[in-house]
Amino acid sequence: MKKSKTEQNQTLLIGIGNTGRADDGLGWLFLNRMEELYPDRFEFEYRYQLQVEDAELISNFHTVLFIDATVDDLPDGIALKVCEPATEYFYSSHMQSPEAILYLAKTLYNKQPETSVLKITGYEWGLGKPLSSPARQNLDCAADLFRKNYILQEEPSY
Repeated sequence: MKKSKTEQNQTLLIGIGNTGRADDGLGWLFLNRMEELYPDRFEFEYRYQLQVEDAELISNFHTVLFIDATVDDLPDGIALKVCEPATEYFYSSHMQSPEAILYLAKTLYNKQPETSVLKITGYEWGLGKPLSSPARQNLDCAADLFRKNYILQEEPSY
């Protein structure tokens, strides 16, 4: 019997953003790069924003990484942190945080995947503008950090 994609790939990468708004597309551009390098190693989901329904999605995975652009001035333009469930949930039809999605997965599905958030500093947010040069550098740093934390850990050492 053939395994489903979810059974084969226990790590989900969720890119949040919009490539039509300059650096806001960093989450999607990160996924594009990872999908090119590791097409069968991970599951990939592109989101403009997180929705309540994403709690069910993440409950099917062992490991989840949310990737999103930020206006925060981060050291080296990136930050990777463990995501803990929110302590409570306030219903809104608008964007949800990764912490709220994790809270819902734990509360509704009794699942709490190992979850982290990768933030990438962006600088330009205008509609129809291209990715800024400093954001491209931060994207490169994010890809290097991902490789160190998610790829090299899984490769056998000799």
